[in-house]
Amino acid sequence: MYDLFAIGQIALAVLLGGILGWQRENWGKSAGPRTYALVTAGSTLFTILSLTAFDGYTAQVAAGIVTGIGFLGVGTILHKQNHIEGLTTAAGLWMAAAIGMAVGVQYFILSIASTILMFLVLQIDDHRFKKENTK
Repeated sequence: MYDLFAIGQIALAVLLGGILGWQRENWGKSAGPRTYALVTAGSTLFTILSLTAFDGYTAQVAAGIVTGIGFLGVGTILHKQNHIEGLTTAAGLWMAAAIGMAVGVQYFILSIASTILMFLVLQIDDHRFKKENTK
């Protein structure tokens, strides 16, 4: 019976990650629904396993998730001439992992609220905040 509940948790994580990835894809960013869904689902599964199968190692598993997503995020950051691209995508993947971990520990309201807030933050047009080139 617990397996069915865990599958439901992973399904929720896929949904939340997919929503965030859809937003990023609509803005033409490199990481889309599949990437975000995989990050949230993977984080959820690792968290569930840390609570059920790796008794006593939950903190290490959580730290491993954060570190691993950090490496994934670094792969999205590019330095082009005078500016850096991909920081928001990297931060978004990091946040997606946190949302997946929240689902894994059954903080469903927190994970849904975080997804909504992240979606709203990502909707802000960052071009409004860019400085004009003053050359």
